Amino acid sequence: MAHSLSAKKRIRQNAKRRVINRARKSVLKTEIKHLDTAIDASDTGKAKDQLKDLTRKLDQFSTTSTMHKNTAARIKSRMTRRVNALTAQAAD
Repeated sequence: MAHSLSAKKRIRQNAKRRVINRARKSVLKTEIKHLDTAIDASDTGKAKDQLKDLTRKLDQFSTTSTMHKNTAARIKSRMTRRVNALTAQAAD
């Protein structure tokens, strides 16, 4: 157990940040699931809209300490590739 005041405060701050970060990651997982559903349904319009929403959320959350910028970039890249493949498949 922490004894100093600063250590006790740090514990309180960590608890608050943990709740916020978990909520944000839950939002991201939900957005990814929505995008996966649109891709599986071969709905290019909906997939592009979902990708736009996901990209915006990733950019927002990567500016804070929720996730690293490279992690967000990697997810955006993978999802964009999937949507582009779906668009190319629909064009054929």
